[in-house]
Amino acid sequence: MFKDIIEDYKVLLRSVPASTVTVFVVSVILMNLLANKELVSFPYLALDCGFTLSWIAFLCQDMICKRFGPKASVKISILALGCNLAVSLLFWLVSLAPGMWGAYYDTGLTEVNSALNATIGGSWYVVLGSSAAMLCSSFVNSHVNQFIGHLTDDGSFAKFALRSYVSTGIGQFVDNLVFALIVSYNFFGWTPVQVITCSITGALAELACEILLSPVGFRVASGWEREGVGEAYVQKHASELEARA
Repeated sequence: MFKDIIEDYKVLLRSVPASTVTVFVVSVILMNLLANKELVSFPYLALDCGFTLSWIAFLCQDMICKRFGPKASVKISILALGCNLAVSLLFWLVSLAPGMWGAYYDTGLTEVNSALNATIGGSWYVVLGSSAAMLCSSFVNSHVNQFIGHLTDDGSFAKFALRSYVSTGIGQFVDNLVFALIVSYNFFGWTPVQVITCSITGALAELACEILLSPVGFRVASGWEREGVGEAYVQKHASELEARA
C-alpha cells in the first residue's frame, strides 16, 4: 500500500505544474515564518503578517482541486506541510549554531542576536498549531470545494468563484480556529470569545484577498483543462473524478 501511495505521488507531482507546487510550498513556508510578526491586534480582529500570504495557499488548493480533485489538493498540502516542517527543523538547528546575525553588528547588542535566534528557531507549540491547522483546513477546503463543484459547476467563472469563495471562507475559518484553540487559547491567554470572533474576522479578511486574484486562478485552472495538463493523473483517477463531476 505504501508503494502505491509513493507511485501515486510521483504521477501527481509530474502532473501538477511545478510552478503551482512551488508557489504553494513557498507560500506555506513564508507565511509560517511571517506569522512571528503581528500585523494588527484588536479585541475582535487579530492578524499576523502570515495573513499576507495565507490566501495564496488556499487559491492554489482551489486550482488544483478544480483540475485534479480534492485528494490531489490534500496530497499537495501534505507535501507543503512536510517541506515546512523540514525548513522549521533547519531554522531551529541554525538558531542553535554559534555566531552572530548580521543585525548584531549594526547594534552591538547580544539581545538582538538572541531575539533573532528565538524568532528563527520558533516555538514547538506554534509549529504544532500551524501544522494541525493546515492539515484540517486543507481537508475541509478541498472537499467543500469539490462538493459545491459537484452540485453547481458548469465551467463558468461564476461557479468557480462560488465554490472557491465558500470553501476558502470555511477553510480559513477552520485554519484560524484550530490554530487559535491550540496556540492562542492555551499559550497567549485568549478568551473563547476572542478565539471565535478572531477566527471569523480573520477568515473574512483572508477571503477578501483571494477574491482579488481568483480570476487569475480560474484562467490558469481552465487552461490546464483545455491543454490537457496533468492528463496522466486525471486518467488514472478518471472514475473517481467523474463520480464527483
